[in-house]
Amino acid sequence: MTIRGVRLAVLTCAAIGALSAIAVTAQESLLPPGFDDKPAASSRKPQTAPRPAASSAAPSAKPSAPATITVQRPSSSPTPQVVAVPQVQPAPGAPAPAVPVAGNSLADIDPALIDQLIASAKPKADIPPQAQRSLSRVGFFDQADGGFPAVSSHYLNGPFVAGLLTAMRGDFVSRWGHILLRRALASRLDTPVGMNGADWAALRANVLLRMGEADAARALVQEVDSGFYSRTLEDAAMGSFLATADPVGLCPITALTAAGRPGWDWTLTRAICTAFTGGEGAPALAVLDNAMRKGTAPKIDILLAQKFAGAASQGHRAVKIEWAGVDSLTPWRTGLALATGLEPPEALRRKAGAAYAVLAVRAPMLPLAARAEAADIAAERGILSAAAMVDLYSEIHALDEPDKTWGPLADTLRSAYLAADVADRLSAIRSLWGDASDPDRAYSRLVLTAYASARITPSADLSGDAKGLIASMLTAGLDRNAVRWASMVPVGSEAWGLLALSAPAKSAAISADTLATFQSDDTSTGGLRSRFLLAGLMGLGRVDPATARRVAGDLKVDFARQTRWTRAIDSAAASQNPMLVALLAGFGMQGTGWDKMTPLHLYHIVAALRRAGLEGEARMIAAEAVARV
Repeated sequence: MTIRGVRLAVLTCAAIGALSAIAVTAQESLLPPGFDDKPAASSRKPQTAPRPAASSAAPSAKPSAPATITVQRPSSSPTPQVVAVPQVQPAPGAPAPAVPVAGNSLADIDPALIDQLIASAKPKADIPPQAQRSLSRVGFFDQADGGFPAVSSHYLNGPFVAGLLTAMRGDFVSRWGHILLRRALASRLDTPVGMNGADWAALRANVLLRMGEADAARALVQEVDSGFYSRTLEDAAMGSFLATADPVGLCPITALTAAGRPGWDWTLTRAICTAFTGGEGAPALAVLDNAMRKGTAPKIDILLAQKFAGAASQGHRAVKIEWAGVDSLTPWRTGLALATGLEPPEALRRKAGAAYAVLAVRAPMLPLAARAEAADIAAERGILSAAAMVDLYSEIHALDEPDKTWGPLADTLRSAYLAADVADRLSAIRSLWGDASDPDRAYSRLVLTAYASARITPSADLSGDAKGLIASMLTAGLDRNAVRWASMVPVGSEAWGLLALSAPAKSAAISADTLATFQSDDTSTGGLRSRFLLAGLMGLGRVDPATARRVAGDLKVDFARQTRWTRAIDSAAASQNPMLVALLAGFGMQGTGWDKMTPLHLYHIVAALRRAGLEGEARMIAAEAVARV
C-alpha cells in the first residue's frame, strides 16, 4: 500500500470513530444518577455510586436497560448491528460482594450461604407453614372424645417411655387390657421431654401394629405432616400402610423424606408410586422389570408389586402370582396380596396364624367367610367389639348364598337375639359358645353373644347358666345388666365372684368364709382363680385388709413383695397420671395366656387403675381374670 493509501485508511477510521462517539453520546441514559459512571481503565476495584442528595428523588426500582454498543458493519452491509451487553449492577444500598479468600476452613464460608444451601436441601412440602401441624402434641383420639389428657405425657422422660414401648411385644393376656392400651396409644398426647414428635408417633404406631391394630397405627402416622417424618416414622408408615393394604398411601413420603431411602421395599414402593401418582405406568414397570432381572428382592415380592402397579398402566398388564417356593408371609406379601384382591394359600395363612388373621379380619376385599374365620382371634384379643362381631355375622346372614360353615352360625345368632321363646334364645346362645376345647374361640363367642345374653331376663330357674351369661355380658362392659343376676346366684360361686368384682357399687362385706367357699369349688390349676379373685378384690378395696392377709396366707401369695415394675406403677398411680398407669399396666399384662399372669401383678394393676380414676377398666380386667382361668 502507498503512503497515500495508508493516510486515507487512517482518516477513514478516525471519521468512523468520531461518528460512533457522537452516536453513543447522543443516546439518553436510562440509569439512575451515578449508575452510568465508568471506572477508570487503570482501576480494577468497583467504584461506589455517589449518594444522591437529600432533595433528590429516590432511584427507580425498575431494572436498568442494558448498555448498547453500536458496531459498524463493512461497506457491504451498511446497516449497523446493536449488540446488548448485560451490565451487572448492585442494588441500591446493598453491601459490596464478598471477595473469596483462599482457605479450607468452614469459617471462610459465608454463613448466609451455608443456611441457603441447607434450606435448599430440605424437602419441599405442599403444606403452607400456617397449616403445618406441630410435633409438640401428636395423636388422633382427643380427650373430648374419650382419650387421655394431653398433658399426661408432658413431663415424662423420653428415653424411659421409649424403652417401655419398645419392650412391648403386642400380645396381652387381657382383652380389656388390650382395649385400654389401644386407647392410651391413640390419644392425642404431648411429646415427652427429650423426644422428637415424629419418633413419639412412630413408637406408638409400632406397638399398635404389633397388637394388630392396623387402622389405629395408620391414623397415628398420618397425624404427622409428610415433610417432618423421621427414619423411625417412615418405617412405621411402611408397616401401617401395608397392614391396611394401601401401599399408595406411602407416596407422599417417598416424594419427600424417603425420596432417597435405600432398601428394596422402598425401591419397589417408589416404582408403584410412579405408576399411580405420575400416570407413568410403563416407566414404573420398567423399573420393576429391572429389579426382577437383578434379583433386587424375592421374586414373589416383585411379582406382587408388578401386579399392583400394572393396575395403573393403560395396558393393564397381567401378572401371574406364583406362590410355589414361598415359605412364609411377610407384611409386604400380605399387604400387596390383599391390595390386589388375592388371598394367600391356606398353608401360608395357617402358618402365619394370628399375624395374618388380625389383618384379614378388617380387609373388605376378602370374602366374608374368610373374615369370619379370623374374627374369633380378633375378638378374643380385643380388636373387634361385640357390635362389630354382630355386624359381620349379619352381613353373612344377608347373603343370597351364605357359606356352609358360617351361614348356619349366622342363623343361630339371629335366633339368639330374636327367638320368641327364652328357652330357644338360651339354647342358641349355648350352641354358639360351643365347648371349651379352644379357649380363645370360646371366649370370642362370649363376645359375640354379649348383647344377646343381656336380653335374657334373670331367673332362678336359669341360675345354672348365670356364670356364662354374666361373663358374656362383661366382655362388652354390660356391668349393670350383669348385676341384675346378683340375687339369683349362690354366694361363693364363680358367678358370685364375677359380680363381686364387676359390680359398679361395692357389695356387702366379704368374709373369709365366703372366699373359702369360692376356693373349695375352684377347679383351676394351682387355685389360680381363687388367687385372682383375692387380688382383684384387694385392688378394688372390696375386702377387709385383715381378711385379705388371712386368705393370702392360706393361698400362699405374698402381696407385699416389691419389684421395679410395682414401684413404677404405684408411683404413677400416686401422681394421678392415668396414661402412664395404662402403659405400665399393659407392660405388666404381656403374655399369651392368663397362666403367665401372677396375682401380684394383677393386684398392682387393678389398684393403680382404680387410684388413677380408671375404676371401670380395673373392674373389667379383674373379672376377666377370674372368668378366663
